[in-house]
Parts: sequence; C-alpha cells; structure tokens
Amino acid sequence: MQLIINNRVYTDNSNEVDENSVFVVSKQNEKFKQSAIDNGCREIITASELKNHLDMSSIKVIGITGTNGKTTTAAAIYSILLDLGYKVALQGTRGFFINDERVEEYSLTTPVQLGNFAHIQKAIQNGCNFFVMEVSSHAIEQKRIEGLEFALKIHTNITRDHLDYHKTIEEYVRVKNSFFEDESPKLINKDDPKVVCNPKNGFAYSLENPSTYKVDAYSFKNGMHVMFNHFGKHFSFSSMMMGIFNVYNLMAAVAAVHITTKKPLEEICEALEGFGGVSGRMETISVNPLVIVDFAHTPDGMDEVLKSFNEKDIICVFGAGGDRDKLKRPLMGTVAAKYSKHIIVTSDNPRFEDPDMIIEDILAGIKNHPSVLVEINRKEAIKKAIDMADENSVVLILGKGDESTQIIYDKKFPFSDKEEVLKILNKE
Repeated sequence: MQLIINNRVYTDNSNEVDENSVFVVSKQNEKFKQSAIDNGCREIITASELKNHLDMSSIKVIGITGTNGKTTTAAAIYSILLDLGYKVALQGTRGFFINDERVEEYSLTTPVQLGNFAHIQKAIQNGCNFFVMEVSSHAIEQKRIEGLEFALKIHTNITRDHLDYHKTIEEYVRVKNSFFEDESPKLINKDDPKVVCNPKNGFAYSLENPSTYKVDAYSFKNGMHVMFNHFGKHFSFSSMMMGIFNVYNLMAAVAAVHITTKKPLEEICEALEGFGGVSGRMETISVNPLVIVDFAHTPDGMDEVLKSFNEKDIICVFGAGGDRDKLKRPLMGTVAAKYSKHIIVTSDNPRFEDPDMIIEDILAGIKNHPSVLVEINRKEAIKKAIDMADENSVVLILGKGDESTQIIYDKKFPFSDKEEVLKILNKE
C-alpha cells in the first residue's frame, strides 16, 4: 500500500522502498523493518506518526464500532450530514463513498493504516468536512486505526461475534471496549451492559437508562416514530425503517451529528427523514407478500430482527457461515424457534465446511418446534418460504443481507437473496 504526501512515497511494503521513500512500520509489517533498511530506506516512521505527516486539521473523523448496527449508523450519519450541506466521505463494509458517489467497492470493513490515511487524504482533496468510518474488532486488535484522531467514537452494542478470531467472548468484549479507553469524545449506548469506557468527554443515548439523548417513546405504525429528550427539551423524528435496533441506530446517528456539528436538533431530525436505510439491512423487498432481507448473522442480531415482528406469523429462512464460530449456531436455532411460526434452515456461506453439518449444529438448538424444514439449497429455501406466505405472515431471510455471492470452498458464486426473491415473485 502506498500513500503520496508532498511528492514523497510512504509505503508499508519493504520491497517498494528506496532512498527517497518512507517506510511505515505497523503491527503487521514490523518484522520487515530491517529489509526496508537493506533496500536503501533512510526514513522509517511508525503508523502512529502518520498523523504528523498529513494535515488533517480540516476534517473530522467519526468512527463507529459494535457487533450490530455499524453500517446503518454510519450510513445514517453520512446521509444526515450530506442533507445538512456538508461534504462527507464514508468508509465501511459497503465501500468507500465521497459526496454521494461510490469511489471504491467494499473489501475490508476497516483498511490497514495506510489505506485509512489514503482515503482520508482523498476525502480532504475533495473538500470533505467529515470522514465517517466503520471500525471492526479486527481493526482495533490489529491496530489498523493506529494514528487516527477521532472527533467522535461511537459504540452501538457488544454481543457475540467473530469468536473464530477472538476465541472468547471476554476477549472480544475487551477488544471492543479498548476503543473507548482514551479521552476522545465518545457516544455510548447506555443500555448495553457490556460496554466499559473512559467517562471523560462521554455522551450517551438510550431507550431504558438515563442518558444525554434519551428516547421517551416510539411506535411502528407505518414506519418508525420516535420522541426523545435532550436535557429536558423534547424532539421527534420519523423514518420508514423498522425494528427497535434501528431506533438505537438512528438515535446514535442524530446524537453524533448534533455533537460534531452543534446544529439544532430540529434540523438534524428533519434531515434524518431523507435517509431510506441500507440495502440488505432490514430491507423490504416485497410488501405483498411481506418479504424482508437482513444481514443478521448472530443470535442477538436475529433476536433484534425477529422480535420486531411479534404481531406477524414469522417464516424465518437462515443458515450459518462455515469456518466461523460454531457455538453460536444452536443459539441461532433457539432464537428462531422462540419467535417463528415456520423455520427453514438452509445454507449460508459454507466455505470449507459441510453444509449438512452446519445445519445439524443449528438444529441442535431447535427443540420441539412444530414447523421446521431443512432445505440446503438457499434458492429453493427462499422459494418455499414465499410459497408459505399469506397476508398475516412475514418472510425474514437472514444472514447475507446485500451480499452478492455465496462462498463455497474458496470460490464465490453469484447469489443475492434480494434478486432471488424478485425472480420468484416475477414468475408467479
């Protein structure tokens, strides 16, 4: 990876250096430092020193971390800021955007150090006032965000995820919380019992506990309607989005914009109403029958989606990814059984695992449910779910969101839950 500042090349690849370039040392490449010296490099800096080489005084960096809600919260902040007239960049799982234009497709949620600085540099060159980024637990642990100074750090929630990498829930929680140890301004979900932070420069939002931005009431008739108070003054916003978790996400977005811009909350709430949500995140694909696609791929994520439709007969289609946390699979089955009238267990991204064995793991958590169907072919599973639907039901297709491929072994095959739904409905 290369970054060019004032005609000098900064690189993290020891094979690319010469006597005029700067080698940037990070946790990932420190073992190649001597190699860089041997290749003629005369200047070596650490990733944490990059901020001293690139003038970032004109831009505010907002970072969002959490198990669920990062993408929606980041996209909502981006949308509100654009509607308020700011120039904004957004970096995350959906790609890299500058001022409402996608500049790059997505790869990593959070790039390596030089990647972050290269994107920030591009944002500055395009006159951006804000740089909104998702921050993954991998990026925190691997110090990929080293050297960045945040105008605001946001916490959505901490639940079970990425245990294939972090090994224990305790380690995962520790890594997430380490993002909030410093004195940077931070915005915390006060209702999350797992979050621990340095209280200095802290703000909070909540539905249940006292906080700086406290939701007093919400309803879900023809979309979402939320009332909240900020130091005794009352405000409200509406959205076509659904789900209690989206009340949290949108409240975090409103609070974040208020903290970083100091604009009146009335203006911010009005700007929020132009945000239509994120593709593949609680996305309504069809109204009749009601079919919704969501990225939920953890027990907690599924619980949040499913409990949002307690007035409907839920037909739940889901699987679990291969080569990932196996212990969450029966827990996902238990959550599906708790809320669903019909369950269809299918394949997700099996990778190098046997899809049948993944499904067996899920079924271990489903006890005595009257309607459980196993259909390993995801396309067929979606079709069977839609065939079951009537005016009282909702088909929830969970796990892959807006992913456009299915990963089998190390190959990616074209597959979109949304496109499959549209194909099926057009045939009927």
